[in-house]
Amino acid sequence: MFQETEINLNPLVLDEIKHLVSERAIAGETVLLNMGPQHPSTHGVLRLLLELDGEQVINCIPDIGFLHTGIEKNMEAKTYLKAEVMTDRIDYLNNMGNNLTYCLAIEKLAELDVPPRAQAIRVILAELQRIESHLVWLGTHALDMAAMSVFLYCFREREVILDIKELISGQRMMTTFIRPGGLWRDVPVEFEDAVRNFIKIFPERVNEYERLLTKNPLFMKRTKEIGMLPPEVALQWASPAPRCAALA
Repeated sequence: MFQETEINLNPLVLDEIKHLVSERAIAGETVLLNMGPQHPSTHGVLRLLLELDGEQVINCIPDIGFLHTGIEKNMEAKTYLKAEVMTDRIDYLNNMGNNLTYCLAIEKLAELDVPPRAQAIRVILAELQRIESHLVWLGTHALDMAAMSVFLYCFREREVILDIKELISGQRMMTTFIRPGGLWRDVPVEFEDAVRNFIKIFPERVNEYERLLTKNPLFMKRTKEIGMLPPEVALQWASPAPRCAALA
């Protein structure tokens, strides 16, 4: 995963990154390290050029573009309905959200009206999907810091949401349940009780994560004051101006 490098090994991007690394790196006083790219079957494939002073990361330059799925090109040759199955696979943590945004675009183009009941179910499903995504993030984030229990607890709650998705569609992840104009079909009668049960148990489960992590000395040591941005840089990154202006 890690490979030591020299800044002059890649002349094609030298001019692009030279202003992003410190003079110490150019002089060889700090170490430039390639982190990745990892195996293309993993999610979030990218290369990070790290500048290290001992064990401290003092700079990080992301290099994206190592994974191209060709989804957009494939969708060009399909009907609106057949192309939708590909939106499930853009991001395995946001299947419902991707379905929804795709369908909203079609409905806007075709001036389709969605029944109120379908709209309400869409919102519920999108919110459950959002919570599921956050559970994967929190669980894996904790796992990276050796908090195995939090990982298992988060995936315990994620399984409840996956069960709800399977209940309505027969699939745990790639449901393609949200369709242009509404939904694939109405939800079964068990849907309401399943969602209400999740809503009932989840707040206490969040409190459980809080008790395990929020004031945990190891968690605080490994996250507090890490990767901080000055307020003015954060505002620049949030503005429509080019991001490189914040790094210059």
